[in-house]
Amino acid sequence: MATTFTWCSLQASPLIAPQNAMLRTPSTFPKVPPFHGETVFSLREACKLGNLREAVSTFTALLTEDRTSLLDNPDEAYAPLLELCAKSRASSLGRQVHAHVLKFGVATPDSVFLSTKLVFMYGKCGYVCDSQKVFDKMPDRTIFTWNAMMGAYVSNGKNLEALELYRRIRVSGSPLDSRTFPCAMKACGALGDLYYGAEMHGLAIKCGCASVAFVANAMVAMYAKCKDLDSARKLFERMNGGDDDVLWNSMISAYSEKLQYWEALEIFKKMRMVGVSPSTYTFVAALQACQGSSSILGREIHAATFRSHQFFDVYVANALIAMYVRHGLMVEAARIFDLLEAKDNITWNSMLAGFIQNGLFAEALQCFHDFQDSGLTPDVVSLTSIITACGRLGCLLNGKESHAYAIKKGFASNLHVANTIIDMYSKCSRVSYMYHAFKMTPEKDSISWTTVVAGYVQNNCYLEALELSRKSQMEGMRADSMMIGSILLACRGLKHFFKVKEVHGYMIRHILTDRVLQNTLVDVYGECGQVDHAARMFELIEDKDAISWTSMISSCINNGYAVEALEVFQSMKDTAVQPDYITLVSILSAITSLSSLHKGKEVHGFITRKGFLLEGSLGNSLVDMYARCGSLENAYKAFSCIRNKNLVTWTTMITAYGIHGHGKKAVELFGRIEDINLIPDHITFLALLYACSHSGLVEEGKTFLEIMKCKYQLEPWQEHYVCLVDLLGRVNRLEEAYQFVKNMAVEPAAEVWCALLGACRVHSNEELGEKVAKKLLELNPKNPGNHVLVSNLFAAESRWNDVRVVRMRMKADGLKKTPGCSWMEVGNKIHTFIARDKAHPESHKIYEKLAQITEKLENEGGYVAQTKLVLHNVREEEKVEILHGHSERLAIAYGLLSTSDATPIRITKNLRICEDCHAFCKLVSRLYQRELVVRDASRFHCFQDGFCSCANLW
Repeated sequence: MATTFTWCSLQASPLIAPQNAMLRTPSTFPKVPPFHGETVFSLREACKLGNLREAVSTFTALLTEDRTSLLDNPDEAYAPLLELCAKSRASSLGRQVHAHVLKFGVATPDSVFLSTKLVFMYGKCGYVCDSQKVFDKMPDRTIFTWNAMMGAYVSNGKNLEALELYRRIRVSGSPLDSRTFPCAMKACGALGDLYYGAEMHGLAIKCGCASVAFVANAMVAMYAKCKDLDSARKLFERMNGGDDDVLWNSMISAYSEKLQYWEALEIFKKMRMVGVSPSTYTFVAALQACQGSSSILGREIHAATFRSHQFFDVYVANALIAMYVRHGLMVEAARIFDLLEAKDNITWNSMLAGFIQNGLFAEALQCFHDFQDSGLTPDVVSLTSIITACGRLGCLLNGKESHAYAIKKGFASNLHVANTIIDMYSKCSRVSYMYHAFKMTPEKDSISWTTVVAGYVQNNCYLEALELSRKSQMEGMRADSMMIGSILLACRGLKHFFKVKEVHGYMIRHILTDRVLQNTLVDVYGECGQVDHAARMFELIEDKDAISWTSMISSCINNGYAVEALEVFQSMKDTAVQPDYITLVSILSAITSLSSLHKGKEVHGFITRKGFLLEGSLGNSLVDMYARCGSLENAYKAFSCIRNKNLVTWTTMITAYGIHGHGKKAVELFGRIEDINLIPDHITFLALLYACSHSGLVEEGKTFLEIMKCKYQLEPWQEHYVCLVDLLGRVNRLEEAYQFVKNMAVEPAAEVWCALLGACRVHSNEELGEKVAKKLLELNPKNPGNHVLVSNLFAAESRWNDVRVVRMRMKADGLKKTPGCSWMEVGNKIHTFIARDKAHPESHKIYEKLAQITEKLENEGGYVAQTKLVLHNVREEEKVEILHGHSERLAIAYGLLSTSDATPIRITKNLRICEDCHAFCKLVSRLYQRELVVRDASRFHCFQDGFCSCANLW
């Protein structure tokens, strides 16, 4: 950091003049102790020790007592002082020294020595233009002058000017020395000019300078910067390393910068083997290599720093902290941090970054408070880190405090800080604050625009995101990959297919076709219901990764193409790409929708073989898959194998018991949740009430609704009320259910009335049913399911005119009834059946088998078709045909045709099974001695020996 000395701090030093005033004459200088003839020597000693205050004081004494001696030999006094100004970056004092020597005529352009010192001083202080002015006024120059000017260019990043000066040296014929080559080679390395650097190498050999240690170091560094590590290594080995630690450091740093960490550590190991003592810089370079390789080697170097007594050097300690942070070893990093007394800003910033990188955001906040209490001033890096932590925690108050601190310290105008503030407000879901921070950013870059657009998308403000993205283009900002990704997500949120195509076209025109964007396009096309477009985009991806495959699988699943999703997954397994957790969760979802137990077991086997842990979403999905494929036993086994069960895991198992009609087991499982002090949420209570409903546990259901409200302060959703109404309706407590709905604390939704109407139809309560039907159609006139339910109620009462009116209304509104569909897995293939359809390739055999089954059930089981359930105004014979053509019966017939006698027949149906088919399944299970597992839209029915697991509570 540059040292600035003022007139006051130097006690009226003669070198420091008031602003806009001439330098004072020696007669006005303060009096000093008598001069004894040793002042010049004392000045050199003070400069050598780096004591600027003492050096100025001594120079004042020399100027006051023996001015003649000073003017006769100014180099003895001015040169050490200028060197000290350069070393201390004391540019203000250096300028005053320059003015002083010009005023008293002790230095002219002809004075090569002092002019060279001035060139050197200005260059070191960062004022390369002033160096150039002094240099240009010199009529004569030595090689030291040329070197000083070239060094000024290089140290200030003007590498092209440095190489031009090197060319001028060569043209001028000035003899080169060993100090010329390091500067020129450093410029070549910065520019990546390997050809020019190699030429300098040859000249250095010719001049006999190549064997000089610092020249060799410069050559090695030049080759490394020019990405020619082979040449750097050859040169290094030709020199046998020597005992110069700087040369070894150059090689270690070169390999680290090229991310060849093992090679860097190999050099470090060899250095120690040959007996060269590592310096501070060696340890720092080696620890940087460890950040990208092994923490074990980092620990070894850590031990070596103890033995070399360099552990407490702040640079080494900072490198150790950075290494441990990179490997996520925050305990070790904190241990070093606590032991270190001389902490600097880098130390604190490293710890802050480590906490954030490892998700320890609360610890980062505490660290920042300690940082402020330490007496050091947090900088831009510190503030950026802490604002990031506030965003990740969603801690708005601390975020606003950090924003205020940034404004107070003048950091708010820093673009990186401003962008981080925008991101913080978006993560805290404060889009108004986010946009205000964005507007207040004076110089916005592409990151600013991308961050605010992404913030709108994250907070579901999709229209605002699209509008702002359009505005960014009007401002001249070209949309990059990050911006395009955010725009696509906004389109996905709006399901705006044509906008997606527009963005896709923009990507093609601007060659924005990286894999991340291609994967996003597959996902967004799928979310917009355009599976064909998603598939075409997927095929265009040349190097597909796990995300590509998962996006295509999800697109199929979200659009009802579960079979196709399984085919995509099979193709993925045939490639070298390994499915990840998300892929497996997605494919388990497809299997669940198909109730394909065989496929589910295959995927479970794959998970086991590949060593995936049954944790989190994967374990929960596996439990749910087994439960919804009808294998409650396997579901519980998978549940038991999950070690770290979270609330979702317990809720999934409660749901499994509920859909299989094991309400009491679901209640017992809820008791275990309370025993381990896990706090249930809305979803847990919904699963529990569902289980009670399908098991007829009326009192338990009512009790749990009260527990939910009173003990856990959870306000019930409409879905919870639906479950309780459904529960009361199943046990024919219709009046109680009706009173409950009327007295609800909130306005009942259509779903609540729908549950009550379904119960009225089942229990033939015409009077109440008509009241509920009227209310239902008022609340949700556009739902086809509600119209069908009302129509069925009227049909059951033979009110055909009313039925006709409801169906005409449906037709006018463009509403259609969902056709009954059943599917089953046979021979590793999914077979689909639609009511009275003959599309199956073995349709003829199926209908023949179904006729045989029906005849046997009529003759041996006393089966009589319940034609009252056919809600169509047709003849009795047609009603019988309609019942016999239900999709689940076709599936049963195919199952008996194509599976062995001991195999359970598993069927999934998209609608609720009717009462006649329920009786039909009971008789099949008894007369054919086959287990039937039917999953309808409501629950599972397991038929064995003429009985169903639902106990007629479906």
